[in-house]
Amino acid sequence: MVAPEVVTEPVVLPAVSKRRGIPGLRIVAMTSGLQRATLVFGLVIVGLFVFVAVFAPLLAPYGLAQRGVDGVEFPQHAEPFGDHLLGTSVRSEDVLSRMIFGARTALMVIGLSLVLSLFVGVPLGLISGYIGRRLDKVLVLVMDAMYAFPSLLLAIVVSIVVAGGESSAFGGVFSAAVAITVIFVPQYFRVVRNATVAIKHEPYVDAARVSGASTARILVRHIFANVTQSLPVIITLNGAEAILTLAGLGFLGFGIEPTQAAEWGYDLNKALGDVGNGIWWTGVFPGIAIVTAVLGMTLVGEGLNEVLNPLLRSRRSVHDGNGKDGAGAEGGDD
Repeated sequence: MVAPEVVTEPVVLPAVSKRRGIPGLRIVAMTSGLQRATLVFGLVIVGLFVFVAVFAPLLAPYGLAQRGVDGVEFPQHAEPFGDHLLGTSVRSEDVLSRMIFGARTALMVIGLSLVLSLFVGVPLGLISGYIGRRLDKVLVLVMDAMYAFPSLLLAIVVSIVVAGGESSAFGGVFSAAVAITVIFVPQYFRVVRNATVAIKHEPYVDAARVSGASTARILVRHIFANVTQSLPVIITLNGAEAILTLAGLGFLGFGIEPTQAAEWGYDLNKALGDVGNGIWWTGVFPGIAIVTAVLGMTLVGEGLNEVLNPLLRSRRSVHDGNGKDGAGAEGGDD
Protein backbone atom coordinates (compact mmCIF):
# COMPACT_ATOMS: atom_id res chain seq x y z
CA MET A 1 0.00 0.00 0.00
CA VAL A 2 1.12 3.50 -0.78
CA ALA A 3 1.06 5.85 2.15
CA PRO A 4 -1.37 8.67 1.62
CA GLU A 5 0.19 12.00 0.87
CA VAL A 6 0.07 14.35 3.81
CA VAL A 7 -0.78 17.90 2.85
CA THR A 8 0.42 20.46 5.33
CA GLU A 9 -1.17 23.85 5.28
CA PRO A 10 0.97 26.92 6.00
CA VAL A 11 0.85 27.97 9.61
CA VAL A 12 -0.39 31.52 10.12
CA LEU A 13 1.19 33.11 13.16
CA PRO A 14 -1.05 35.33 15.23
CA ALA A 15 -0.45 39.06 15.30
CA VAL A 16 0.69 38.89 18.91
CA SER A 17 3.77 36.83 18.00
CA LYS A 18 4.85 39.52 15.55
CA ARG A 19 4.51 42.23 18.16
CA ARG A 20 6.63 40.25 20.57
CA GLY A 21 9.60 40.66 18.27
CA ILE A 22 9.51 44.44 18.68
CA PRO A 23 11.46 45.76 21.67
CA GLY A 24 9.13 47.15 24.30
CA LEU A 25 6.00 45.58 22.83
CA ARG A 26 7.34 42.13 23.70
CA ILE A 27 7.48 43.08 27.37
CA VAL A 28 3.99 44.56 27.23
CA ALA A 29 2.72 41.38 25.55
CA MET A 30 4.04 39.35 28.50
CA THR A 31 1.76 41.24 30.88
CA SER A 32 -1.99 41.15 31.36
CA GLY A 33 -4.78 42.84 33.24
CA LEU A 34 -3.93 45.48 35.81
CA GLN A 35 -0.21 44.79 35.42
CA ARG A 36 -0.37 45.67 31.71
CA ALA A 37 -2.42 48.79 32.38
CA THR A 38 0.09 49.94 34.99
CA LEU A 39 3.06 49.32 32.72
CA VAL A 40 1.46 51.04 29.72
CA PHE A 41 0.41 54.03 31.83
CA GLY A 42 3.95 54.36 33.15
CA LEU A 43 5.43 54.08 29.65
CA VAL A 44 3.10 56.81 28.40
CA ILE A 45 4.17 59.15 31.20
CA VAL A 46 7.87 58.43 30.64
CA GLY A 47 7.46 58.84 26.89
CA LEU A 48 5.74 62.19 27.37
CA PHE A 49 8.48 63.26 29.78
CA VAL A 50 11.22 62.38 27.28
CA PHE A 51 9.32 64.07 24.43
CA VAL A 52 8.94 67.31 26.39
CA ALA A 53 12.59 67.23 27.45
CA VAL A 54 13.93 66.66 23.93
CA PHE A 55 11.74 69.28 22.25
CA ALA A 56 11.75 71.80 25.11
CA PRO A 57 12.99 74.77 23.00
CA LEU A 58 10.11 74.19 20.55
CA LEU A 59 7.39 73.59 23.15
CA ALA A 60 8.24 76.33 25.64
CA PRO A 61 6.54 79.67 24.88
CA TYR A 62 9.47 81.62 26.37
CA GLY A 63 13.08 81.09 27.38
CA LEU A 64 13.97 79.39 30.65
CA ALA A 65 15.04 82.67 32.27
CA GLN A 66 13.16 85.12 30.04
CA ARG A 67 11.45 87.95 31.92
CA GLY A 68 9.98 90.02 29.15
CA VAL A 69 9.21 90.49 25.46
CA ASP A 70 10.27 93.46 23.31
CA GLY A 71 11.50 95.41 26.30
CA VAL A 72 8.27 94.92 28.26
CA GLU A 73 8.80 92.88 31.44
CA PHE A 74 6.41 90.18 32.52
CA PRO A 75 4.35 90.99 35.62
CA GLN A 76 5.30 89.34 38.89
CA HIS A 77 2.98 86.63 40.19
CA ALA A 78 0.61 86.89 37.24
CA GLU A 79 -2.25 84.41 37.59
CA PRO A 80 -2.52 81.49 35.15
CA PHE A 81 -4.28 82.97 32.14
CA GLY A 82 -3.73 84.41 28.70
CA ASP A 83 -0.09 84.77 27.68
CA HIS A 84 1.04 82.86 30.77
CA LEU A 85 -1.01 79.68 30.97
CA LEU A 86 0.53 78.65 34.31
CA GLY A 87 1.25 82.14 35.58
CA THR A 88 4.56 83.83 36.42
CA SER A 89 6.92 83.62 39.40
CA VAL A 90 8.37 86.19 41.76
CA ARG A 91 11.24 86.61 39.28
CA SER A 92 8.69 87.39 36.51
CA GLU A 93 9.55 84.12 34.74
CA ASP A 94 6.96 82.06 32.92
CA VAL A 95 6.12 79.00 35.05
CA LEU A 96 5.19 76.82 32.07
CA SER A 97 8.50 77.51 30.33
CA ARG A 98 10.44 76.72 33.51
CA MET A 99 8.55 73.44 33.85
CA ILE A 100 9.30 72.41 30.27
CA PHE A 101 13.00 73.28 30.45
CA GLY A 102 13.15 71.62 33.87
CA ALA A 103 12.25 68.33 32.17
CA ARG A 104 15.29 68.73 29.89
CA THR A 105 17.57 69.36 32.88
CA ALA A 106 16.18 66.34 34.72
CA LEU A 107 16.62 64.09 31.67
CA MET A 108 20.25 65.17 31.18
CA VAL A 109 21.09 64.57 34.84
CA ILE A 110 19.30 61.20 34.88
CA GLY A 111 20.98 59.98 31.71
CA LEU A 112 24.46 61.10 32.70
CA SER A 113 24.22 59.76 36.26
CA LEU A 114 22.90 56.37 35.16
CA VAL A 115 25.56 55.96 32.48
CA LEU A 116 28.32 56.85 34.93
CA SER A 117 26.85 54.51 37.55
CA LEU A 118 26.74 51.60 35.12
CA PHE A 119 30.29 52.16 33.85
CA VAL A 120 31.63 52.26 37.39
CA GLY A 121 29.41 49.93 39.43
CA VAL A 122 28.99 47.01 37.01
CA PRO A 123 32.71 46.39 36.22
CA LEU A 124 33.65 46.74 39.89
CA GLY A 125 30.94 44.26 40.84
CA LEU A 126 32.07 41.76 38.21
CA ILE A 127 35.73 41.97 39.20
CA SER A 128 35.06 41.89 42.93
CA GLY A 129 32.68 38.93 42.74
CA TYR A 130 34.83 36.87 40.38
CA ILE A 131 38.32 37.49 41.75
CA GLY A 132 37.35 37.70 45.43
CA ARG A 133 40.04 37.53 48.10
CA ARG A 134 41.47 40.78 49.47
CA LEU A 135 40.25 42.93 46.58
CA ASP A 136 36.69 41.83 47.21
CA LYS A 137 36.95 42.65 50.92
CA VAL A 138 38.30 46.14 50.25
CA LEU A 139 35.68 47.00 47.63
CA VAL A 140 32.83 45.66 49.77
CA LEU A 141 34.07 47.71 52.72
CA VAL A 142 34.27 50.90 50.63
CA MET A 143 30.84 50.38 49.06
CA ASP A 144 29.20 49.59 52.38
CA ALA A 145 30.73 52.74 53.86
CA MET A 146 29.31 54.80 51.00
CA TYR A 147 25.94 53.07 51.30
CA ALA A 148 25.80 53.86 55.02
CA PHE A 149 25.81 57.62 54.40
CA PRO A 150 22.43 59.36 54.03
CA SER A 151 21.98 59.65 50.28
CA LEU A 152 21.03 63.33 50.16
CA LEU A 153 23.84 64.34 52.54
CA LEU A 154 26.37 62.42 50.46
CA ALA A 155 25.03 64.05 47.29
CA ILE A 156 25.39 67.52 48.84
CA VAL A 157 29.00 66.89 49.85
CA VAL A 158 29.97 65.50 46.43
CA SER A 159 28.14 68.32 44.63
CA ILE A 160 30.07 70.95 46.59
CA VAL A 161 33.39 69.23 45.89
CA VAL A 162 32.75 68.66 42.18
CA ALA A 163 31.09 71.99 41.38
CA GLY A 164 33.92 74.09 42.80
CA GLY A 165 31.96 77.30 42.25
CA GLU A 166 31.15 76.40 38.64
CA SER A 167 27.92 78.09 37.54
CA SER A 168 27.67 77.08 33.88
CA ALA A 169 24.91 74.82 32.63
CA PHE A 170 27.27 71.91 31.90
CA GLY A 171 29.13 72.34 35.17
CA GLY A 172 25.91 72.31 37.17
CA VAL A 173 24.49 69.31 35.34
CA PHE A 174 27.77 67.41 35.60
CA SER A 175 28.20 68.09 39.32
CA ALA A 176 24.62 67.01 40.03
CA ALA A 177 25.07 63.86 37.93
CA VAL A 178 28.32 62.92 39.69
CA ALA A 179 26.70 63.53 43.09
CA ILE A 180 23.86 61.16 42.17
CA THR A 181 26.30 58.64 40.66
CA VAL A 182 28.07 58.28 44.01
CA ILE A 183 24.72 57.23 45.50
CA PHE A 184 23.94 54.70 42.78
CA VAL A 185 27.32 52.99 42.34
CA PRO A 186 27.06 50.91 45.56
CA GLN A 187 23.65 49.61 44.46
CA TYR A 188 24.90 48.34 41.10
CA PHE A 189 28.06 47.00 42.70
CA ARG A 190 26.17 44.94 45.29
CA VAL A 191 23.66 43.51 42.81
CA VAL A 192 26.27 42.53 40.22
CA ARG A 193 28.79 41.30 42.80
CA ASN A 194 26.28 39.04 44.57
CA ALA A 195 25.06 37.60 41.26
CA THR A 196 28.65 37.00 40.12
CA VAL A 197 29.51 35.15 43.34
CA ALA A 198 26.42 32.97 42.87
CA ILE A 199 27.24 31.82 39.33
CA LYS A 200 31.04 31.92 39.05
CA HIS A 201 31.24 28.20 39.89
CA GLU A 202 28.48 27.13 37.49
CA PRO A 203 29.45 24.34 35.05
CA TYR A 204 29.53 26.59 31.98
CA VAL A 205 31.89 29.02 33.75
CA ASP A 206 34.14 26.15 34.88
CA ALA A 207 34.15 24.79 31.33
CA ALA A 208 35.26 28.17 29.95
CA ARG A 209 37.95 28.39 32.61
CA VAL A 210 39.26 24.87 31.85
CA SER A 211 39.30 25.58 28.11
CA GLY A 212 41.82 28.36 28.73
CA ALA A 213 39.59 31.42 28.39
CA SER A 214 41.00 34.58 29.92
CA THR A 215 39.43 36.25 32.92
CA ALA A 216 38.26 39.17 30.79
CA ARG A 217 36.59 36.84 28.29
CA ILE A 218 34.86 34.87 31.02
CA LEU A 219 33.55 38.05 32.64
CA VAL A 220 32.32 39.56 29.38
CA ARG A 221 31.09 36.50 27.47
CA HIS A 222 29.89 34.12 30.17
CA ILE A 223 29.04 36.07 33.33
CA PHE A 224 28.01 39.57 32.28
CA ALA A 225 24.85 38.53 30.43
CA ASN A 226 23.68 36.37 33.34
CA VAL A 227 24.16 38.92 36.12
CA THR A 228 22.62 41.98 34.46
CA GLN A 229 19.06 40.72 33.99
CA SER A 230 17.79 42.77 36.92
CA LEU A 231 19.57 45.97 35.89
CA PRO A 232 16.68 47.37 33.75
CA VAL A 233 14.45 47.38 36.83
CA ILE A 234 17.11 49.07 38.97
CA ILE A 235 17.84 51.64 36.25
CA THR A 236 14.19 52.63 35.99
CA LEU A 237 13.69 52.93 39.73
CA ASN A 238 16.97 54.83 40.07
CA GLY A 239 15.71 57.27 37.45
CA ALA A 240 12.87 58.17 39.80
CA GLU A 241 15.30 58.46 42.71
CA ALA A 242 17.56 60.69 40.62
CA ILE A 243 14.72 63.14 40.03
CA LEU A 244 14.01 63.33 43.75
CA THR A 245 17.69 63.77 44.62
CA LEU A 246 18.13 66.49 41.99
CA ALA A 247 15.04 68.26 43.30
CA GLY A 248 16.39 67.99 46.85
CA LEU A 249 19.73 69.49 45.82
CA GLY A 250 18.01 72.35 44.02
CA PHE A 251 15.60 72.96 46.90
CA LEU A 252 18.49 73.25 49.35
CA GLY A 253 20.44 75.55 47.07
CA PHE A 254 23.08 73.08 45.85
CA GLY A 255 21.64 72.60 42.40
CA ILE A 256 22.17 74.39 39.09
CA GLU A 257 22.39 78.14 38.55
CA PRO A 258 18.79 79.21 37.72
CA THR A 259 19.86 81.45 34.83
CA GLN A 260 21.77 78.58 33.20
CA ALA A 261 19.19 75.78 33.45
CA ALA A 262 15.70 75.37 34.86
CA GLU A 263 15.35 73.05 37.83
CA TRP A 264 12.13 72.05 39.55
CA GLY A 265 13.59 71.87 43.06
CA TYR A 266 14.95 75.41 42.87
CA ASP A 267 11.57 76.70 41.68
CA LEU A 268 9.91 75.00 44.64
CA ASN A 269 12.32 76.72 47.00
CA LYS A 270 11.53 80.14 45.53
CA ALA A 271 7.80 79.40 45.84
CA LEU A 272 7.94 78.94 49.62
CA GLY A 273 7.38 82.64 50.26
CA ASP A 274 4.36 82.68 47.95
CA VAL A 275 2.35 80.11 49.89
CA GLY A 276 1.33 82.49 52.69
CA ASN A 277 0.13 85.07 50.16
CA GLY A 278 -2.24 82.72 48.35
CA ILE A 279 0.01 82.42 45.29
CA TRP A 280 -0.28 78.68 44.69
CA TRP A 281 0.73 78.21 41.05
CA THR A 282 4.47 78.88 41.52
CA GLY A 283 4.79 75.81 43.76
CA VAL A 284 1.99 73.51 42.64
CA PHE A 285 3.02 73.09 39.01
CA PRO A 286 6.72 72.28 39.60
CA GLY A 287 5.57 69.87 42.31
CA ILE A 288 3.17 68.20 39.90
CA ALA A 289 6.00 67.84 37.37
CA ILE A 290 8.21 66.09 39.95
CA VAL A 291 5.44 63.78 41.15
CA THR A 292 4.34 62.86 37.61
CA ALA A 293 7.86 62.04 36.39
CA VAL A 294 8.63 59.98 39.50
CA LEU A 295 5.28 58.17 39.24
CA GLY A 296 5.84 57.23 35.60
CA MET A 297 9.31 55.80 36.19
CA THR A 298 8.18 53.96 39.31
CA LEU A 299 5.28 52.34 37.47
CA VAL A 300 7.59 51.24 34.65
CA GLY A 301 10.08 49.86 37.15
CA GLU A 302 7.44 47.88 39.03
CA GLY A 303 6.01 46.59 35.76
CA LEU A 304 9.43 45.45 34.55
CA ASN A 305 10.04 43.79 37.89
CA GLU A 306 6.87 41.76 37.50
CA VAL A 307 7.99 40.61 34.04
CA LEU A 308 11.73 40.08 34.55
CA ASN A 309 11.76 38.75 38.12
CA PRO A 310 11.71 34.93 37.82
CA LEU A 311 10.17 34.48 41.29
CA LEU A 312 7.25 36.83 40.61
CA ARG A 313 6.80 35.37 37.12
CA SER A 314 6.64 31.81 38.47
CA ARG A 315 4.14 32.80 41.14
CA ARG A 316 1.96 34.45 38.55
CA SER A 317 2.14 31.37 36.30
CA VAL A 318 1.12 29.10 39.18
CA HIS A 319 -1.73 31.41 40.07
CA ASP A 320 -2.98 31.51 36.47
CA GLY A 321 -2.70 27.74 36.23
CA ASN A 322 -4.76 27.23 39.37
CA GLY A 323 -7.37 29.58 38.04
CA LYS A 324 -7.63 27.69 34.77
CA ASP A 325 -7.82 24.34 36.57
CA GLY A 326 -10.56 25.65 38.76
CA ALA A 327 -12.52 26.87 35.75
CA GLY A 328 -12.10 23.51 34.04
CA ALA A 329 -13.36 21.68 37.11
CA GLU A 330 -16.44 23.86 37.23
CA GLY A 331 -17.08 23.20 33.58
CA GLY A 332 -16.78 19.44 34.13
CA ASP A 333 -19.32 19.52 36.93
CA ASP A 334 -21.80 21.13 34.59
